[in-house]
Amino acid sequence: MRLKSSIWVAAYLRRCQTEGIFGAVRKRGAEEAGAVFVKVALLDGNAMLYAPAPQTVYDESRPAERLFAPASPQPVPEQSVEERLTKELRFDPDAWIVETEDRAGRHFLDLAKA
Repeated sequence: MRLKSSIWVAAYLRRCQTEGIFGAVRKRGAEEAGAVFVKVALLDGNAMLYAPAPQTVYDESRPAERLFAPASPQPVPEQSVEERLTKELRFDPDAWIVETEDRAGRHFLDLAKA
């Protein structure tokens, strides 16, 4: 059974906070199962966006995990990330947007499987 999106987001933000990284919910989505997008602002005008991984990436033996994939291999201008998020919200108004700020680009999504 997968954690509710609201619980996963709260746990993720707590993890960021314990590492000294500012994070906040920019857009609250569906409580139970809204898709979660994580923007990591690098504080230099660039950002990374992490989106839910495609279903083909999931391990059938662990279907409850949340997996993320970077939207691009390298940081891109924040405006590009914002444009992508606008498109995603038009497609899925129940999605969550979580934003963090970290010059080093730490995201902890490899550790935040739930």
